[in-house]
Amino acid sequence: MDVPYNGDPARVRLMPTARDAVDAVRAAGLPVGVVSNQSGVARGLLGRGQVEAVRRRVEELLGPFQVWAVCPHGPDDGCRCRKPAPGLVIAACQRLGVPAARTAVIGDIGADMTAARAAGARGVLVPTPVTRPEEIEAADTVAPDLLTAVRLALGAGPGGARRRPLEVEER
Repeated sequence: MDVPYNGDPARVRLMPTARDAVDAVRAAGLPVGVVSNQSGVARGLLGRGQVEAVRRRVEELLGPFQVWAVCPHGPDDGCRCRKPAPGLVIAACQRLGVPAARTAVIGDIGADMTAARAAGARGVLVPTPVTRPEEIEAADTVAPDLLTAVRLALGAGPGGARRRPLEVEER
């Protein structure tokens, strides 16, 4: 469930199939991380302590993540970490010691897919009610839920997903 500017751990609810999706990644022996814009900090709507409390709650529900990369800046701050810029994805990959080209970013909006592409990672879009139709159309890979997205990222090809050929730029 998407709760904008959530600083209340009690409001954290898992997305459908989230538990199975995270478990599948861990069972494959791969690190799991989170990259998240938190402009509510810059806007004064939440404090860093609230962001940390929500992180702790997520980890209570899903277990520990190897990395959390959080951008506390607002959309007009001009930072290089805030998605759709690639900074958070690149930073998470560096902390994990994993090349971006071997990384999948699973997200629910176009900025997530743009950040993945700009970092050289693969993006898998899982639309939610906040995802705009044009973001779905522009995505290279679309999955109906998190578990399907993970299966695609791990190389499986389940039904219910749409894939376009990935355009990979040499860097």
